[in-house]
Amino acid sequence: MPQAQKQNFLNNLSPLETLALHYDWDFWARENQQEPKGDWTHWLILAGRGFGKTRTGAEWVRMLVETSAAKRIALIAPTIGDARRTMVEGESGLIAVSPPWNRPKFEPSKSQLIWPSGAIATLYSASEPERLRGPQHDAAWCDELCAWANARAAFDNLMFGLRLGARPRTCITTTPRPIALLKDLMAAKNTHVTKGTTYDNLDNLAPTFADDIIKKYEGTRIGRQELNADLLEDVPGALWTRRQLDACRITEGADELPDFTRIVVAVDPPVSVGEKADECGIVAVGLGGDGCAYVLRDASIQGETPLGWAERAVNLYQAVSADCVVAEVNQGGALVETIMRQIDPLIPIKSVHARRGKYLRAEPVAALYEQGRVFHVGSFMKLEDQMCSFTNNGHSGNIITKRSVENRNLKSPDRLDALVWAITDLMLAPRQHLRMRKL
Repeated sequence: MPQAQKQNFLNNLSPLETLALHYDWDFWARENQQEPKGDWTHWLILAGRGFGKTRTGAEWVRMLVETSAAKRIALIAPTIGDARRTMVEGESGLIAVSPPWNRPKFEPSKSQLIWPSGAIATLYSASEPERLRGPQHDAAWCDELCAWANARAAFDNLMFGLRLGARPRTCITTTPRPIALLKDLMAAKNTHVTKGTTYDNLDNLAPTFADDIIKKYEGTRIGRQELNADLLEDVPGALWTRRQLDACRITEGADELPDFTRIVVAVDPPVSVGEKADECGIVAVGLGGDGCAYVLRDASIQGETPLGWAERAVNLYQAVSADCVVAEVNQGGALVETIMRQIDPLIPIKSVHARRGKYLRAEPVAALYEQGRVFHVGSFMKLEDQMCSFTNNGHSGNIITKRSVENRNLKSPDRLDALVWAITDLMLAPRQHLRMRKL
């Protein structure tokens, strides 16, 4: 409806209709807050802060009670205090979302909620998993599973007692963290996974939250976990960690950027073309007068024709006023340079050949990060994902090449390759510094 028609509709509601609409969750809920269809046992809601996870869990329990789908419900939180403050008495908890005519009575001494119908919800602390050993339930709401101190023991005991009714189920609301139980649930066939972010519910959050919190943390490791609900974990043996990259991050547009002696755009071209082809890595890096490298842009792209990615690389070269383009030519040979000169005949191109494996080429660049000599100007999610998952895979360094990656049906880290070529050219190859300038 147009806004004026909406307002007219609301203004003409009777007090009883207004009250009924206020408690009509089907009317207010977003699609990713509504119970999924199909045959599932676990509804796993992985969402960022402020998404509305608590409201969704509370409304799900309320729906079970009102439809008589459940009569004995377990409410499990990291602690009893968390269960009471968030799941029961919170602004989006069970008491707040329940209509006056069907509001449960909370008995703190018994850690129970009792509805007029006789349905009972009992509060449990995940830090005391033994208390879940005896009771039986036909439904459970598990809040902030990834913060449970004894997650596996508490969840296992809950499952043994989830044996009442025709279709016992759980709703699990949590911000993801890389714990084994969460990964097992995500992989289980009887789990329906719903994903959401803070941004889904931004209209209902305080404006200062967007200004003060989101702008501060978006793009960082903690931001990706707490806002985007990305499941992030450091891969054993990877050359980079997410905490390390967060520590070397500079806010885009920051005043502390130095003058640059050189800027290069590195290109790692794909072997094939099409949707399933590897990405074309295109990364711009500047060398500061302080001797440190600054990653400026990641313009990598997938699925483009050679002319398409070449044009993108040339556009980036011009946008950052780069000195030259460093292009790997193992796969395309002279074709790479020929295509780029069709777009800009005068563009300076330095061709490089990969004579060592990817891991051996990346190791000295990773060492520069460890020394605090490389900084990221802003966040580069896809590039950083490749960096933090790149390992030697248990082989000698000269084995991980583009061909070996393809033979093992793995994704080639082309963004990382381009980054390595750029930093290698700027910091690991001897050369005379050129003019000083701002980006």
